[in-house]
Amino acid sequence: MSADQPKTVTRFAPSPTGFLHIGGARTALFNWLYARRTGGDFRLRIEDTDRARSTPEATQAILDGLKWLELDWDGETVHQFARAARHAEVARAMLAQGHAYRCYASPAELAEMREAQKKAGRSVRYDGRWRDRDPAEAPKDISPVIRLKAPTAGETVVEDLVQGKVTVANEQLDDMVLLRADGTPTYMLSVVVDDHDMEVTHIIRGDDHLTNAFRQSQIYIAMGWTIPHFAHIPLIHGADGAKLSKRHGALGVDEYRKMGMLPAAMRNYLLRLGWGHGDVDVISTSDAVKLFDIGDIGRSPSRFDMAKLTNMNGHYIRVTDDAELLTRIEPLLAERLGGPHSPAARERLLKGTAGLKQRAKTLIELADAALFYCRERPIAIQDKAKALLDPPGTAHIRALIPALAALGDWTAPATEAALRAYIEGHGLKMGDVAQPLRVALTGQAQSPSLYEIMAALGRDETLGRLADAAK
Repeated sequence: MSADQPKTVTRFAPSPTGFLHIGGARTALFNWLYARRTGGDFRLRIEDTDRARSTPEATQAILDGLKWLELDWDGETVHQFARAARHAEVARAMLAQGHAYRCYASPAELAEMREAQKKAGRSVRYDGRWRDRDPAEAPKDISPVIRLKAPTAGETVVEDLVQGKVTVANEQLDDMVLLRADGTPTYMLSVVVDDHDMEVTHIIRGDDHLTNAFRQSQIYIAMGWTIPHFAHIPLIHGADGAKLSKRHGALGVDEYRKMGMLPAAMRNYLLRLGWGHGDVDVISTSDAVKLFDIGDIGRSPSRFDMAKLTNMNGHYIRVTDDAELLTRIEPLLAERLGGPHSPAARERLLKGTAGLKQRAKTLIELADAALFYCRERPIAIQDKAKALLDPPGTAHIRALIPALAALGDWTAPATEAALRAYIEGHGLKMGDVAQPLRVALTGQAQSPSLYEIMAALGRDETLGRLADAAK
């Protein structure tokens, strides 16, 4: 960055009217990545001017979602409603400079105007009736709004970093309201003032806001402010190409956390929804920070695919440190066990996680698979597994206990050698012995490798569980 270039400032500006949805999370990620890529700031603004729909719970859900995704923001969180006086001040400044005017049209007049336009087949928009009218003619019983005196000829141009050059004829834009009759600012004004005051240099948001960019640009021009760089990213569709909805997986970010997704996997998957680096699917966050550029965002809508997200999550579970995984699943284990597990159980888990994580695609699956390591003796046997502990099965277990107890080294290869020697010496099949042994050690009919389990359980716990089953 040269000395004459301003520091990059991006922002995420959600409305707290619901959860942090998947599209919002991706927008936040792209803004965060670009700020980190350029050594700039990523700011957070809560656009809570819709007081009827904004709730503290929704605000907290947004904050929690960003924290879970590990998207840290710079500086204090800005709350738009708290800045209403500043927004109104700018509207009055525009009025004083001749870039805005008071409109005294009554609600009834405006309704009549719109109806006439509809009947004539014209676009419904304000007709500028108070634009050049003498305020002395104003009715005494009407509180005016303040409207932007927008240009009526020529074009407004947006040089979009994703969409390219986009233009609109100014005659298609009317004089929008900046300040309502009750003195409250409109969304369009508030956004521009906040972005200016927060020194935002790049506005990265969904392309459903593209039409807003024309009107917002006119406010920047009227105030003589520098227009930020716009980058309007295509929206996310479902796997079938239809608009994303709950049936496609358009849930709150917190729901993905509850499903057992890892933040790193979620970031990687969101990154690939619209941005790419060749054919590479797995891109770590550190690599994404080095590589991310707005110019690589595609212009076509991306498609959300729950199966791909789950597979991506499985990859991240496999490459995540065992201790970190254990920390993440411990709350899930406590829910299933009705309380925390013992230090000895944690030690067993830590040894067994490496094998368990190879088969899990979510933290839920990992926690469920890990439960047998946490249970205290005598462990419960699942009903469908009890039949495997029949007399022949328990006889094999009793016979194996001294062979295992005599081992000098307690390792997976050593226990495997002892088990195979017993099977071959008695002319048995692996399943004859392995299945009852598995039930005795885990309480279930399916599990990871027996030798892996015995190594993680340790000598004393393994022999103790076999002795319980042999009874």
